Amino acid sequence: MRDLVGYGASPPDPHWPGNARIAVQFVINYEEGAERSVELGDDMSEAFLSEMVGAQSHPARAMAMESLYEYGSRAGFWRLHRLFTARAAPVTVFGVARALATNPEAVAAMQAAEWEIASHGLRWIDYQSVPEAVERAHIAEAIRLHTQVTGERPLGWYQGRTSPNTARIVAEEGGFLYDADSYADDLPYYDRQHGAAQLIVPYSLDANDMKFVALNGFTEPAQFFRYLRDSFDMLYAEGGRMMSIGLHGRIAGKPGRALAVAKFLDHVLAHPDAWIARRCDIARHWLETHPA
Repeated sequence: MRDLVGYGASPPDPHWPGNARIAVQFVINYEEGAERSVELGDDMSEAFLSEMVGAQSHPARAMAMESLYEYGSRAGFWRLHRLFTARAAPVTVFGVARALATNPEAVAAMQAAEWEIASHGLRWIDYQSVPEAVERAHIAEAIRLHTQVTGERPLGWYQGRTSPNTARIVAEEGGFLYDADSYADDLPYYDRQHGAAQLIVPYSLDANDMKFVALNGFTEPAQFFRYLRDSFDMLYAEGGRMMSIGLHGRIAGKPGRALAVAKFLDHVLAHPDAWIARRCDIARHWLETHPA
C-alpha cells in the first residue's frame, strides 16, 4: 500500500552530525556505456536524457546519440571530478555496472577521492515492463559485476527507471544499506512493505541537471543555480532536512553548466553548519540515530 502520510506535520529531528541544520548530498550518475544500444544487443538505440530532446530510437546504431553519451565519460565526468575534489566535497556515484566496467580509470578516480559508488543497476534501461525474473537476474548480475569492478559490493541502490517489482526485489536481496528509488520525502524513512524494514534515502528529480534536457526544464545555467540555491535556502531555513542534487557527466559536465554547479557548491560551503555527505554516511547516521 502507498503511504501518503509519511511524517506528516511533525517530521523527526535528524540530529545531523555537528548539529548541522541540513544534510546536502551530491550524486554523479555514471551511465555512459550502459545505455540502450544495438551494439549491446538491444533492439533499438537510446533516445533518453541527452541534448537531442525528443530524439527517436532507431533499429540501428545512432551515432550522434552515442557520441553525446561518450562526452560524459570522456570529458564531463572529469570536469565534475576536478570541481568536487578541488573543494574536498564528498560525492556519491550512482554507477551503472556495465558503465563502470568500461572505464577503470574513472572508477579508480572515484575511489581515490573516497567517493561512495552505489549501484545504478546493470543497464541504463527502463525496467517498467521487464519480467520480474529478468530484473531479478539483472540486479544479481549488477551486484556481481559492481563487486568485480570496484572490489566491494554496493551498499546503496538506485535503479532509476524502476518496475513495480524493484523495491521488493531489492528488499529481499537484503544486502543494501539503503534504497534510493523514491522521491517521496525530504528525510530518510523506512519501507516495511516487503518484510524487514528497508531504509529509504530519497533522491530528487527537480534539483537535477536532467531538467536541462527536458522540455519543461532549465534553459540556461543561471536558472539551475538559482533553483538549487533557493531550494537549499528554504530547506536550511526550515532546518532538519536533506537535499539531494543529481548530476550527469554528459549534462552538468558541460562547461557552462559545471560553472553553475561550482557556484552552488561554493554557496553551500559558505554555510559551516551544512553537512555535505555521501548517501551511505546519511544512511548510517539514520540507522544509528533513528533505528527501525
